[in-house]
Amino acid sequence: MAKSINQVILMGRLTRDPELRTTPNGKNVCSFSLAVDRAFGQDDAADFFDVTAWDKLGELVNQYLAKGRRCLVQGRLSQRSWEQDGQKRSKVEVIATDVTFLDSAQGGGDGGGNASRSSNSSSQKSDDVVIEDIDDKPIDLSEIPF
Repeated sequence: MAKSINQVILMGRLTRDPELRTTPNGKNVCSFSLAVDRAFGQDDAADFFDVTAWDKLGELVNQYLAKGRRCLVQGRLSQRSWEQDGQKRSKVEVIATDVTFLDSAQGGGDGGGNASRSSNSSSQKSDDVVIEDIDDKPIDLSEIPF
């Protein structure tokens, strides 16, 4: 039997502040929505994705991200189904395994930030937050070697 791959990488802006909840068995879960711009040149078209981050990753997302902030989300797609008012409903969402914060806390949602924070809930069990300086200068495509 062939193995399956379920991986998604999205970069965009939060459309609302993250919401942190605790499940009845004590696990933290954070929900947020991400707007991802479509291909360059399309008139302000975007796709919207619901994202869920669990445990420490969810806590970090709730602590450092807010509406308008940019981030890169890596994770997997998950489909949930339920019945509401006699009608069957379903939803596809992204279960985040890694979130990279692309704006600094001081920069707000204006894109002027120059710090990146990353945490992986499945492989990184540390409370450390990685901070790196990055450049917000435009990329010259002629400098890319491939």
